Amino acid sequence: HNESHSAFTTWRRRQQQYYSENKSYAAFLCVNIWAVLVLSAVSDYFAAMFTNDVREAKQEEIKMEGVDPGALRALVHFAYTGVLELKEETIESLLAAACLLQLSQVIQVCCNFLMKQLHPSNCLGIRSFADAQGCMDLLNVAHNYTMEHFLEVIQNQEFLLLPTMEIIKLLASDDINVPDEETIFQALMMWVRHDVQHRQQDLGVLLVYIRLPLLPPQLLADLENNKMFSEDLECQKLLMEAMKYHLLPERRPMLQSPRTKPRKSTVGSLYAVGQGSTAIEKYDLRTNRWIQVGSMNGRRLQFGVAVIDNKLYVVGGRDGLKTSNMVECYNPITKVWSTMPPMSTHRHGLGIAVLEGPMYAVGGHDGWSYLNTVERWDPQARQWNYVASMSTPRSTVGVTALNGKLFAVGGRDGSSCLRSMECFDPHTNKWSMCAPMSKRRGGVGVATYNSFLYAVGGHDAPASNHCSRLSDCEVPLNIGRAGACVVVVKLP
Repeated sequence: HNESHSAFTTWRRRQQQYYSENKSYAAFLCVNIWAVLVLSAVSDYFAAMFTNDVREAKQEEIKMEGVDPGALRALVHFAYTGVLELKEETIESLLAAACLLQLSQVIQVCCNFLMKQLHPSNCLGIRSFADAQGCMDLLNVAHNYTMEHFLEVIQNQEFLLLPTMEIIKLLASDDINVPDEETIFQALMMWVRHDVQHRQQDLGVLLVYIRLPLLPPQLLADLENNKMFSEDLECQKLLMEAMKYHLLPERRPMLQSPRTKPRKSTVGSLYAVGQGSTAIEKYDLRTNRWIQVGSMNGRRLQFGVAVIDNKLYVVGGRDGLKTSNMVECYNPITKVWSTMPPMSTHRHGLGIAVLEGPMYAVGGHDGWSYLNTVERWDPQARQWNYVASMSTPRSTVGVTALNGKLFAVGGRDGSSCLRSMECFDPHTNKWSMCAPMSKRRGGVGVATYNSFLYAVGGHDAPASNHCSRLSDCEVPLNIGRAGACVVVVKLP
């Protein structure tokens, strides 16, 4: 390449000199034929122009409309030399020209350059530019960057200057990374107020893309009396729909719409903890990826987990042979583990649930015997205290809280797996027996949905005996109950 390039440079210089001295049309023609060959080799656009039976192929002079002269000069220079200089101030005109001339190598290099320049202050502009040029890889990267950094993006001038259709594209996305729907609503109102005279008329159209039923009821009540909303019929309809959703919770299954579906970032996070590993991983619903976010102090099996004040508690378990009473707390904001006061009893195979603030550690095995004892953690006093014991020892028990009571479902007592279920009332400090399941289930998973309890899987014999793992599910119709191992993501 270097040799041919050097030879061509020498040849071109001589031909140009010969032409300037002799005014020879033959020399002029040789130079132009070489230019045609070089440009056609690097550009499908020029190849189509010069090698097909089109008007431009017969013209001595071709006008190229809408192409920046500096960008065209740089691309022709690249065609001859393979050298291209990229600058922030000229990159967009260069990419636009490269897209027109179908220079795939240059398009890729320019897109990669812009991807590295992405910032909350420019990502919306790059996103729009990529869309206009048909650069799909750049468009996707810029879009994902905008979604990820939305809280920073809305603080910049680009957001306030967006046209209505671009705002709609943002509001319609499930992938915006925000803590709650109110954040998106406030961003919309900030955009409207930036040019309220012209934008208020579009408020009814834009509000369709805000999940109003997921806003706090106090905010909805304030909006109902706001002139900006009260004088717009479409806004009033949407506010009424949202108020019904809050006022009639029993009718929510019939009030479902795209506006009652939470965005991916607002439904919470899914964590995978322990079971032979110290690692804790988080599943990101927006990106469909698992990422490791921390590690526990040691390996654990058969522990319990709960969430208090948006912090993850890992309770008890065993590290192989030794049963633990240790409690660790993970803060997902700071990504730091803290050691909390230990339980009074070592427990593995315990059930954990939070009821009206306190956390309960139910049953389990202490390494020697099956337990019917129950401890309660007071997050304010930061201490454990015993409450009333169950009537039956239970390990690998499903536990949950519902309607102000605690439910312990199945498990095993050492001699067999259990069908029975008990209910704890914290106000009377008493356990009472409830309707039993139709099958014995140890290691059962339980969850509630629409006031029904689902008891899922488990096994039907002690671990020391041959047992079958169950694949069916039971739903008692008289009362709703849920528990560990199985969860349901519900709308707020």
